[in-house]
Amino acid sequence: MFRRLLQFTVLIAVASATTLSAALVDTRSVEAAPVVAVQTTRVADIVLLGAGFTAGLRQGMVCRITRGDVDVAEVVLVDLRLRSGAALILQLAPGQSIRPGDVATVKTLKA
Repeated sequence: MFRRLLQFTVLIAVASATTLSAALVDTRSVEAAPVVAVQTTRVADIVLLGAGFTAGLRQGMVCRITRGDVDVAEVVLVDLRLRSGAALILQLAPGQSIRPGDVATVKTLKA
């Protein structure tokens, strides 16, 4: 009896851990976000994106802004809605500016 109870407890613990780890791991891929506009303010320029939380973007992510094959800038996501987002410019390539139609992709480490 005790042995069967112990087996059942271990089985429940393993099932719970598997379910919990599956819930914590987000397997969705992060989509590219088009630049919709750049809003100039007195303090900083804000890059408005046409993708948001549902595209897999999260606050604090660092993204590359590209135009074709050219790296234009790096931005950090500061505010996200379901289908839109806002970012602040971290670094701008010399002689470049961010324009509507550019594409933001999450910056990842190369293995």
